[in-house]
Amino acid sequence: MPFTPRTHAPRRLKAALLASAVTVCLVAASAPPAPLGVGDRLFPHLGNPGYDVASYDLALAYSGANDKPLAAVTTIDAWMTEDLDRVNLDFARGKVESVEIDGEPAAYAAAGEDLVITPGKPLSAGQRTRIVVRHSSDPMAGKGREGGWVRTADGLAMANQADAAHLVFPCNDHPSDKAMFTFRVTAPEGYTAVANGLPVDIERAAAATTWTYRTHHPMATELAQISIGRSAVVHRTGPRGLPIRDVVPTAHRERLEPWLAKTPGQIAWMERRIGPYPFETYGVLMADASTGFELETQTLSLFETELFTDPAFPAWYVDSIMVHELAHQWFGNSVTPRDWSDLWLNEGHATWYEALYADEKADRPLEARMKAAYRASDRWRAAGGPPAEPKASEAGNRLGIFRPNVYDGAALVLYALRQEIGRPAFERLERVWVTRHKDATAGTADFVRLAGKISGRDLTGFLQGWLYGEKTPPMPGHPDWTSDAPAGAAGK
Repeated sequence: MPFTPRTHAPRRLKAALLASAVTVCLVAASAPPAPLGVGDRLFPHLGNPGYDVASYDLALAYSGANDKPLAAVTTIDAWMTEDLDRVNLDFARGKVESVEIDGEPAAYAAAGEDLVITPGKPLSAGQRTRIVVRHSSDPMAGKGREGGWVRTADGLAMANQADAAHLVFPCNDHPSDKAMFTFRVTAPEGYTAVANGLPVDIERAAAATTWTYRTHHPMATELAQISIGRSAVVHRTGPRGLPIRDVVPTAHRERLEPWLAKTPGQIAWMERRIGPYPFETYGVLMADASTGFELETQTLSLFETELFTDPAFPAWYVDSIMVHELAHQWFGNSVTPRDWSDLWLNEGHATWYEALYADEKADRPLEARMKAAYRASDRWRAAGGPPAEPKASEAGNRLGIFRPNVYDGAALVLYALRQEIGRPAFERLERVWVTRHKDATAGTADFVRLAGKISGRDLTGFLQGWLYGEKTPPMPGHPDWTSDAPAGAAGK
């Protein structure tokens, strides 16, 4: 997502069982329900321990008014990884009507941004469990809590990064728990619904249509995407027969076609560098909304329409941003960060290929960009932390972790690594990284180990300073590069 101008130790809640299986909304337990988390340094209450989600089935009914709640049913199939008396899901900004676990009514209560569910009997480690939550999904942003649904001029789209999928549907909202997804979206006549993955069914009725989409690869919740609008879906073919579908406002279809036509060539460009595209389809969703960012939602990247229609954005810049989101399909989507502190692996790589593309296609020299980043790097580190240890967001600013230190600051780390181990080893590292960790999660330590293995030397010490240092280390091959001191440092 560019701006445009562990595994963790499990925790088990010990609660008294319900005296009888009754359908109630309050948890009858000796200990009050409490929000949990998987211990993410940047989002302590995000995600939940004790289970591993295998799949989500999300059914939504859209009324035609994007300021009204959608009726929804979320079905979660999960494996219990430990014995649980309660199951916590991340969920906020919706009204829960009922919860079932394995076909039986379950009690539930809200605790912070968690939905705490108490089954009629404890769940055992190794057990496969189905949770069905009937709820509403509210597209209206709460006070000081944006994210999730994006209201467009003609409907809705999603922007869930980093911690907002649970503002749309109940889930285990942490990238470490990837799962398969099925989406069933019902909308009135005149609207089109598109979601991640490929279409598997369309059911038309007198006044509404239901579209069903299914992913072929596991996905993190923050990458989920649903578009509902008066949209045109444009189909074309990419490299090796890859189906490409773009979703654009019908009124802008012809005007946007020159940009849409670029995607197959951009995919081919990326494949020449890091290998086959990792998913079943790709495309761009051009939303008539002002978000201030673009987003790499899996197989269907979200863009603001104005990025392509505002003449203030040079063509080379728009091209490179398209490649940035495309690169994320490998870096961040297929290979997903284990923790949000590993964000640099997503944004640093996407920025790296964005910069390489601009270097090759638009004569915007990579070295000049990296030199400018080096000059600013100490200031970025002081303001936002080092690339692999970013500072937490300020309260109320969920996008605060997306600072320059994890974009160009992290791309600078990759440039330094290429300078240190040479281009052939670096390019092999990139290909092996996306192959070895395809459809999985990986972290900074995994990248450091693989870099050492590919280069045939221990790079722990070298990368320690680049990834975690307060000051930017000397750039290999460029001893003359200097970094500006942070504000106030001169007097110390």
